[in-house]
Amino acid sequence: MGSVPEMRASVDAKLQAQDSAEIDWDGIKAPSADAFEVLAQAAFDRLPEAFRALCADVIFNVTEFPDDDVCKELEADSPFDILGLFTGIGLPQQGYAPQTGQMPNTIHLYRRPILDYWAEHDETLGGIVTHVLVHEIGHHFGFSDEDMEAIEAQVDAEAER
Repeated sequence: MGSVPEMRASVDAKLQAQDSAEIDWDGIKAPSADAFEVLAQAAFDRLPEAFRALCADVIFNVTEFPDDDVCKELEADSPFDILGLFTGIGLPQQGYAPQTGQMPNTIHLYRRPILDYWAEHDETLGGIVTHVLVHEIGHHFGFSDEDMEAIEAQVDAEAER
């Protein structure tokens, strides 16, 4: 399996052909579960260092879809409606010491719904994964939507350098 930049470069090169008839559509695939985990890790690694440091105890989990209980609890019409989820106790609600038996805080990324969203929108897959990560990590920290938008803007600015 190649690195994320190599995978992106390969897809970008194929998609930059002038005529869609020139694109080798047989050679373009959605990222596998393993490649998606590499992409998610790369997206996390691009987040600001201070932000990443606060996530030291958070587990990241990539699965194909949310389970039926999650869809029911969130009243989702379809598992494709949920791109990611934070489970656990957010920092503002935690005490000074962890509770006995407390499950670890976890960020869930749902590969197939994210890929479906990517197919239907004019955004990069890395951008979507970063957005979902920031949003779900933001729930862990109790961030407002404005805080999350500022972090995403910082990530975008650093990526353009």
